Amino acid sequence: MLARIRGRGFSRALDVGCGEGRFCRLMQAMGLATVGVDPTEALLARARALDPAGDYRLGRAETLEGAADVDLVVSYLSLIDIPDLPTALERMSASLRPGGSLLIANLTSFNTAGQPDGWTRNEQGEARFFIDDYLEERAIRATWRGISIVNWHRPLSTYMSALLDLGLQLRHFSEPAPTGGDPAKADLYRRVPYFHIMEWQKPA
Repeated sequence: MLARIRGRGFSRALDVGCGEGRFCRLMQAMGLATVGVDPTEALLARARALDPAGDYRLGRAETLEGAADVDLVVSYLSLIDIPDLPTALERMSASLRPGGSLLIANLTSFNTAGQPDGWTRNEQGEARFFIDDYLEERAIRATWRGISIVNWHRPLSTYMSALLDLGLQLRHFSEPAPTGGDPAKADLYRRVPYFHIMEWQKPA
């Protein structure tokens, strides 16, 4: 994600679903002015505590003002949390200046199609990844750091169609391989990539 930002001349960024503000702080270190938006007050309180001078606002992607005043919108693993995807993407696009970029990191759709079972072991003890109902959009209840959350599985075509319908132009798509970390987990993520990165540009 950072490699898609560094040295590109972006000046003002909107981080949608900023959480504790980590990505805002990383972009600030690269010289960007940032605004972070998140619907969870507890996470915003943490972001403000870590970055008292930062601009962090309570809000949802679906209700962004869309003032066309930023040249970069970032969605870092937040689209899976949003029930109304078309409205959220439309509001993100409306927030961009002409020529600006929407940079997305999201869980791969075959990853979310594998929830909640995902990786299992067969009778020989070999790891296998289970996918079912890929084309069925659905809510998935998950637990993250002891908190119950709702994620959304959608086929990749749902995301691509919604973005293309907005007139955005795909400039980058990748499924990064893991580097470092737990070797066993890294091996699994090489077999079934965990997330993908897309950059879409608003026509000038």
